[in-house]
Amino acid sequence: MTETIAAIATGNQESAISIIRVSGEDAIFLVNELFDKDILNVEGYTMHHGTIMDQNEPVDEVLVSVFREPKSYTGENMVEINCHGGIFVTRKVLSLCLGKGARMARHGEFTERAFLNGKMDLSQAESVNDLIQASDTLNARSAVHSLKGSIKRLIEPLLDDLTQIIAQIEVNIDYPEYDDVEELTFNKVLPKAREWLNKIDEIIEKANQATFIRSGIDTVIVGKPNVGKSSLLNALLEEDKAIVTDIAGTTRDLVEGSVRIGNVTLNLIDTAGIHAPSDAIEEIGISKSLEALDKAQLVLMVLDSSSGITEEDQKLLDLTADKDRIILYNKKDQKELPDTIAISAINREIEPLVKAIEEKFKDEIQIAKEDTLTNERQIGCAIMARNAMQEAIVELELGGEIDLVTIDLQKAYYALKEILGEVGRENLLDEIFSRFCLGK
Repeated sequence: MTETIAAIATGNQESAISIIRVSGEDAIFLVNELFDKDILNVEGYTMHHGTIMDQNEPVDEVLVSVFREPKSYTGENMVEINCHGGIFVTRKVLSLCLGKGARMARHGEFTERAFLNGKMDLSQAESVNDLIQASDTLNARSAVHSLKGSIKRLIEPLLDDLTQIIAQIEVNIDYPEYDDVEELTFNKVLPKAREWLNKIDEIIEKANQATFIRSGIDTVIVGKPNVGKSSLLNALLEEDKAIVTDIAGTTRDLVEGSVRIGNVTLNLIDTAGIHAPSDAIEEIGISKSLEALDKAQLVLMVLDSSSGITEEDQKLLDLTADKDRIILYNKKDQKELPDTIAISAINREIEPLVKAIEEKFKDEIQIAKEDTLTNERQIGCAIMARNAMQEAIVELELGGEIDLVTIDLQKAYYALKEILGEVGRENLLDEIFSRFCLGK
């Protein structure tokens, strides 16, 4: 935290503009040593045109943005050098900054410093990376809301309730003579604890449903050989990723791809046709198909509308009966069955399937649009808090000493605090920020 750090904050490729970010106590002084204009005493939030120099040789004509502590992204003195976007020039300017005493920043170190300097809580810091990684509207919207403090607003009421209960119990224990303090007896604490438990259960449930949609639904396409599974995969992906022929059993291994359908992302797997294998290679492919089917969150069960339900079809229908599935009838160009989800995969006429998928997950999509916890770390902390409260409730129901219950209540409190990064392990920070790109 005492060192001045520098990194390229834009992509490592040719572009119109690139940015070198410098942060730390000596950031302004350091860049001033390289700049042909004096920026030592300029105001923060100002931009200055000039040239980066290597001794007496000009390197690049740049715009230098100056931010003074604490009103910067990191909370420290910070400078951003806007260069022309050539790879050589950008790296040259970075090397000059390092030559003046800056240290190369670690992945995510700028955002880590923003967190450590109180510019954002840990959930907001995570949302910076989530926004960079977002591949669709739902994930981008969630990241923006989290960056604006939606998770803190979600958690704070639970923390306030815990604080009030713990504080009143402690006052009852330490100052029993105070008549104006409400005494929290067994009958008063237990309803409050149960109400709190219901609230966090709802938060956890919504977060799991939202994560399910935001991360994509693991979807397996199954059916007998030559029913049109590979054609369906190609139609969904809008590319010829899987080999399609009239020969049954063309697909012998898993073929994968990811596609966005409306507000739903499907992580697709086209499987080998599940039937009695004719050789060792086909047997391996079918084994992989069964393994993928076991892990699938959604099954697209493809039937042939031109041939009716065969014995092989019925076996697959029985095999997938306990799975979340959509049954669709392919080859409607040959024969269309009424009151079915009828498609023609070879002609890429799959609109009825798209509508069925969006209808199936409409509730989860709506929840994903709400403000929820956004990743496994946050959900895990919430579950820890929930379990601690459950232990407190069990203790209360058994008639245990009420002051001993505060131990579990404090566990719940600290678990929620860890979501915001206000308490926790040092290595937790390293793990989170190492996933960031350089310059963030």
